[in-house]
Amino acid sequence: MLRNIQPESLFIFDIETVSAVKDFDSLSPEFQKLFDDKLGKLRKEDETPQAFYTSRAGIYAEFGKIICISGAYITIKNDEPHLKIKTFYGHDEKLLLEEFMPTLLNVSKNNKILCGHNIREFDVPWLCRRMLINGMSLPPVLDIYGKKPWEVNHLDTLDLWKFGDYKHYTSLHLLSSILGIPTPKDDIDGSMVGRVYWEEGDLKRIAHYCSKDVIAVAQVILRLKNMPLLKDAHIQTAD
Repeated sequence: MLRNIQPESLFIFDIETVSAVKDFDSLSPEFQKLFDDKLGKLRKEDETPQAFYTSRAGIYAEFGKIICISGAYITIKNDEPHLKIKTFYGHDEKLLLEEFMPTLLNVSKNNKILCGHNIREFDVPWLCRRMLINGMSLPPVLDIYGKKPWEVNHLDTLDLWKFGDYKHYTSLHLLSSILGIPTPKDDIDGSMVGRVYWEEGDLKRIAHYCSKDVIAVAQVILRLKNMPLLKDAHIQTAD
């Protein structure tokens, strides 16, 4: 599988997102109404706007922010895969995106392929929207409007596993488990990121979780290509 894709051509990444403010009551009256207008029809009758905001705002780029981005490259040395990974994280989203921008420009310049799990539906749209909201221009690898599907340099492991079955969703946790890869969800999962951020303030824990997602995606790619998996000693974390 993936005969035409070389692991060295990929830039594997993942983002973590939370609500823009801690709770619904911290929103301005205008944004409380905008949030209810966009998502209110999804709220259960017995669910308060406050509870609904806490559970849902971090999913929507208009009402959330990016707090962590992990990215990695695979190299092959002596027929064994190696991974170099770097994680960007912080409370100031614009500063975080500005720190990540040179990496995206390098990805564009070197014609690397953006790779991740469910990036077409989540990570890429989120990055694009939040960059524009923060007054930033999109790098070429994200500026995909008007391009034909085969011109978009993105590889989504969720799409790979669908094999054309567009009603089929498989989480990274499930995909890792069935392929015999250590799960990245052994501490927290995506549904817990908002609580860990706003209630515990443990951004480093979230960053570690994000990096494990990237490692899992790298392992999935290698597994689908029937290549040796990454050894712990071959995973390098950049400062």
